[in-house]
Amino acid sequence: MTHNILRIATRKSPLALWQTNFVRDVLISIHPNLQIELVEISTQGDKILDTPLAKIGGKGLFVKELENTLQAKQTDIAVHSMKDVPVELPSDLIVGIILERKEPYDAFVSNHYSNLDELPQGAIVGTASLRRQCQILALRPDLKIHSLRGNVGTRLRKLDEGQYDAIILAEVGLRRLNFEKRISDIFKSTQMLPAIGQGAIGIEYRIDDEKTLEFIKPLHDKITQQRIIAERALNEKLEGGCQVPIAGFAQIINNILNLEGLVGDIDGKKIIRRNISGSVEQAESLGKQLGQELIAEGARSLIAKAYNYQSD
Repeated sequence: MTHNILRIATRKSPLALWQTNFVRDVLISIHPNLQIELVEISTQGDKILDTPLAKIGGKGLFVKELENTLQAKQTDIAVHSMKDVPVELPSDLIVGIILERKEPYDAFVSNHYSNLDELPQGAIVGTASLRRQCQILALRPDLKIHSLRGNVGTRLRKLDEGQYDAIILAEVGLRRLNFEKRISDIFKSTQMLPAIGQGAIGIEYRIDDEKTLEFIKPLHDKITQQRIIAERALNEKLEGGCQVPIAGFAQIINNILNLEGLVGDIDGKKIIRRNISGSVEQAESLGKQLGQELIAEGARSLIAKAYNYQSD
């Protein structure tokens, strides 16, 4: 970091820019003399839109190019949606700052139907997420799932063009981009368990960059961090990338962390769902323990099936 200029690496998508501008505004409110430069990067994940993410390397494609700029010292921090951050990080980088989590749930968006139950037999639902796919098909095996990629605006346009009867998007993204009026229904976590890290923004930086850390430290939310640690430990234990039918959602009430985990068959015929509770200090070990319980119930074969499905 040069003097009081902080350079932020960000993707160019509207949602990524919203997140980065939000981080910038909070930082400027805390450090009025700080100059902030946004370094906008087109990632592979943003460029290749005609292929499911899982087939081209998973969500890490949204992160890698940003990390390259950090490692080359062209930028000081990178702002990510925690949902996109792979479990394995480069050894010289850390996502040590996590902002307070906002809406973690999934939204049902349709121009003609108010919720999933109202969809007619054989209706077409758009999503690129195997996590969403397996849970929708478990609830409604008659529905047809068609892949849907692109940024939030692109996905809504495809719905409006009549390519889908309904689409599933993260509630938080719709709200951040002022599309809340498009939300027909919000899935409860009992219907659709959220993605690991959904609704949380993380800041990645060089592990030895103490000066930058001093600037960004006030943005950290400890409770959100403990929830995300538990969820990511679950994912790590399951050896699941971001693009497999795995869900994990931690909540903290009165210093007790409750973690729910789910692994599904891509066609929704089998869903393994378990939960575990313990003190917040045990966040990581609870995540690993729950992962082990899901493995004991047969999670590995469902994950392998998803990987085979993607490589076909």
